[in-house]
Amino acid sequence: MANTAGKLYLVPTPIGNLGDISERAIETLEAVDLIACEDTRHTGNLLKKLELKKKLISYHDFNERSRAAQLVACLEAGESVAVVTDAGSPGISDPAYRVVRFAIDHGFEIVPLPGPCAIIPAVTASGLPTDRFFFEGFLPNKGGKRRTRLSQLADIPHTIVFYESPHRTVKALTDMRDILGNRLACVAREISKVHEQFMRGTLDDILSQLTTRNVKGEIVIVVAGADYRGNEKSDDDRTD
Repeated sequence: MANTAGKLYLVPTPIGNLGDISERAIETLEAVDLIACEDTRHTGNLLKKLELKKKLISYHDFNERSRAAQLVACLEAGESVAVVTDAGSPGISDPAYRVVRFAIDHGFEIVPLPGPCAIIPAVTASGLPTDRFFFEGFLPNKGGKRRTRLSQLADIPHTIVFYESPHRTVKALTDMRDILGNRLACVAREISKVHEQFMRGTLDDILSQLTTRNVKGEIVIVVAGADYRGNEKSDDDRTD
């Protein structure tokens, strides 16, 4: 690789299937001086599978502010730093924003690598419009705040994408049905893993499948936008 000194790399890691990691990502992880990760044990296991040995430092939601300054100090010392999360692209509902902002403010180069991210396969396989979509990420944990936020999203015309934890999935879908209406949706579970599953239909259809068993795995919920009318063309596609 070219000179990596003083650069911050954002390196996506597999969301399930190890085969999804790119050759460039492996080369970058091998080349950098330090890897900042959410869970050193998790990333350590990944590096072991890749037959790499690197210095690791924890970087997560609870220490992000203090660690950002520390990582920039490493860049100032001429070291190269890679930021990874437990799965997917750093900064997408995972830590990375603060260290990226801090590094930019101090004049350092940011090198983002393309790679695994659960949003895109969930949207493309959902059967809902993909030309425009709104990524909401995680809804609030508490029911009242979650319903308030859904009310604010109700008029968005485009496909809406959510991340959700398995133990809140049924509650979130129920709130969506009650507030957004019985829209078409898709719940993507365990994308790229052995038990990958896509549940499609109305929110009621999906709820009827989920309320009879415990939801497990990583969840992405894709919901039709307010203007979606089945196979009809969107307003932008229609001619007068």
